Order: sequence, then C-alpha cells, then structure tokens
Amino acid sequence: MCPVCTVTVIAGLGLSRLLGIDDVITSLWIGAFILSFSFVTIAWIHKKWPNIMTRYYYLPTFALMYVFVLIPLKLGHMIGVYRNTLFGIDKIILGTFVGSVVFLIGVWADKYQRKKFSKIFFPFQKVIFPVVCLLIASLIFYIITK
Repeated sequence: MCPVCTVTVIAGLGLSRLLGIDDVITSLWIGAFILSFSFVTIAWIHKKWPNIMTRYYYLPTFALMYVFVLIPLKLGHMIGVYRNTLFGIDKIILGTFVGSVVFLIGVWADKYQRKKFSKIFFPFQKVIFPVVCLLIASLIFYIITK
C-alpha cells in the first residue's frame, strides 16, 4: 500500500469524524478497501512475475496491507480512543474486520452465482455484489449505533 493511500485513509477517517459518520461505518469501507487492494496487489505480482508461486504471497500480502493501514491509525491516536468501542471492541478494528469479511462474502456470492448459472445477470455484477453487501452492513451498523 502506498503512503499516499494510507494518508488518504487516515484523512478520510478524520473527515468522516468531522461529518459525524460513526467510525465503525467508515471502517467497514476501509476494511473492504484493504482487502480489495490486497487482491489487486496479488494479481499484479502474479502478472509481473508469473513464475512465482503467488499462493505463498497471499497471507503476507494481506497481513502487510492491514499493518500498513492500522499501525498509522494507532500511531495517529485514532485506534484505542477511550469509549470508542462497540461490543467491547474498538470501532475501527471491528469495522475493518467486518468490512473485510462482508466484502469477501460479496466476492464469493458473485463467484458462486457465476458458477451456478454460468452467466452474468447484469452489467458490473462483479462490483455491485460486494458494494451492496457493504451498503447493507453499513445500514445495519447505522441502526445499531443510533
């Protein structure tokens, strides 16, 4: 993850705080972004060096992407803020984890649908499935936090 992307994520979180958007909702999208960027990075590594066994780079790539975002958030005092918790877990950590899982569910749902029916039902389906899952999760957390 590039430093500019990390600064953008931190700035986006700060801006969302100014706008009154709860950290858990913003973090859902941050988690999805991290996971999506991890997939793009793995695809780039595979394309750049096709002879390398990319499956050995999955876990380190995912771990580094999360570290590159969460460590600056911790150092910037956005993680670990007193009373910024939901269910006893820091909102940013919870949102990042749930956003990654929900994004992954959306990706898997798209792949399952393509495999089962052997066709695409609507344009940009590959993008819409994960985004709709994230929107639903955002709505659920909005209701929980209000």
